[in-house]
Order: sequence, then C-alpha cells, then structure tokens
Amino acid sequence: MARRGKKPKGRPINGWIVLDKPKGMGSTDAVGKLKWLFFAQKAGHAGTLDPLASGMLPIALGDATKTVPFVMDGRKVYRFSVRWGAETTTDDTEGPVTKSSEERPSREAIEALLPNYIGEITQVPPDFSAVKIAGERAYDLAREGEVVEIAPRTVEVLRLEIVDQPDADTTVFEAECGKGTYVRAIARDLGRDLGCYGHVTDLRRTSVGAFGEDDMVPLDELLQAAEEGLEVLDAEAIESGAKARVVDFKPLDEYIIAPEAALADLYEVMLTDEQASRVLSGNPVILRGRDAPVFCEEAFATGHGRLIALGAVEEGAFKPKRVFGGKG
Repeated sequence: MARRGKKPKGRPINGWIVLDKPKGMGSTDAVGKLKWLFFAQKAGHAGTLDPLASGMLPIALGDATKTVPFVMDGRKVYRFSVRWGAETTTDDTEGPVTKSSEERPSREAIEALLPNYIGEITQVPPDFSAVKIAGERAYDLAREGEVVEIAPRTVEVLRLEIVDQPDADTTVFEAECGKGTYVRAIARDLGRDLGCYGHVTDLRRTSVGAFGEDDMVPLDELLQAAEEGLEVLDAEAIESGAKARVVDFKPLDEYIIAPEAALADLYEVMLTDEQASRVLSGNPVILRGRDAPVFCEEAFATGHGRLIALGAVEEGAFKPKRVFGGKG
C-alpha cells in the first residue's frame, strides 16, 4: 500500500508581500518571520538584501514563488550614501578601514566620473558578497580569513546620479541597475578613481522589478495587523501557559499582492473558463482575435479570476510550461 504524502503545514495562500525590511534583519530571517506571521505553506524572497541595508524585499508566498525569477531579473533602484576618505574590507561600515586619505572630492569631480559608471560596466563584486567561489559564498571565505579572488563581471547601470551632498565627507547617490550589480563596488571604485577612497554608510532599496515604493509595507505594520487577528485568551488559559495565536488572517491578507503583479513586463493571455480548464490540465489553447500574437517567448495566462500558468505563445497558441494550482 502506497504511503500518502504528508499534508503541508500552513495555509495555501498565494501572492506577494513587498516588505520594507528594517536594518539589522537578514533576508532569510525576514522570510521566516513572514512565513510564520501568515502561516504560509511556502515562502521565498526575490533578491537578497544585506542586514545593514533597508528597504524593499519582495517576499513570495505559495505559488508566487514560481514567479520569483521574473522579479529577481528586473531592474532595481538603490539610494546610498558614500563616506569619502576611507576604504574598508567590506566596502561598508561593517569592516575595518584598509586605506585612508585626507582628500575630499568636489561635486564637479564626482559628476565628471559618473558617465564611466553608466551602461554596461565591468566591476569586481566585494569580497564580502554572496558570489559563489567553488561552491562557497565569498563572504564565508572572507570571514574565515581566506584570500578571496572574484573574477570581474559585466553588469548594467541604467542611471547613477547625485541626489544630495550634505557635507564634504558624504555624497548621496541613486542608482538604477540590472541584476548582479553591487553599489558597494561602485562606491569603492569611485573612491579609487577620485583618489580619496570611499565606502557605503547607508543603503536603501526602493524598487525591484515591477514593485515600487508604494507597494512596500513596514514590518511593524504587519505585526500590528497580526495583533488584530489574535485570539483572546481567558485568565485560565494564560495561567496554564497558553500562547495567543492568529485566528483571523483578514487584516494580514489585505497586504497580499496578486502573484501576477510580478509579471507586469510579460504578455498576458486572458482565458475563457473553458480555455482555463484546458490550460490547467496542461493543454495548449489557440488564441483568437485580431491582436492575438503569433509568437511570444514569455507570457502568462489568467482565468477563473487568478493566475493560471506561465508559458509561451507559439504558432498562435498559448502553451503552458508551469501551471498554478493544478486542475480546477
């Protein structure tokens, strides 16, 4: 007799929470916290954000985890402060100073160099980064005192501009960049080119893929929503050591964004109920209408009021590659 699979623990909820991550919290810890808060069966994040950084950390719940690659591959916007006069081992405030200078750059000198950092550029990621070397994370090797040699890589910076210069020691930048770009490396290299050295003192991510600042929700706000759904314990229960738990998830669930919000850059195929049922069974469907595409490398299908599948349009038919929710 075949053993039945273990029933997943948690609620089968699907969607995105765009967390405004506070400083001091790691990305993995943030995912664990939200998975626990929402009592979700499955959760994952789209793009690591350093503990010392704050801002946008999109967290996928349930089937939304299948759309994570589309968010991770999207453009990101960072606002970061650079302190001139010192370079550190980590290119931020966490590591000790390795080089220093009394020189301070003028705004004009900085702006003259910015075009060199826009477009496709080559950069070496920081030694303390998540880049893998022979299967090991660079930051793990660096913390163990090993010499880290990371190969240069090509990244794309679409925009880099000064937004503030509060004093001679500090310049605040905003950068819009592609996947794999390290703003800590930009600060380090700018400092070297300017002859004064530099490191990041504050870093905040404000946009990832299709998600913008208006989508972000602070952790404290989610914790408050969870409080609204807690059960009320009587004195006897409290005395026995019982702990309150969330029994009404409505206040929390209002913050969930639909999974397809992550796919804003893809072509959407809107299915009839009959077509949706066919796609949920893994079958292709012919697209009708004058504006229907003949070919589209990446597309998503919606029907029955939700995201149905990821796939492609080939020869005028939508062909599902990944189905959401199974046959329904």
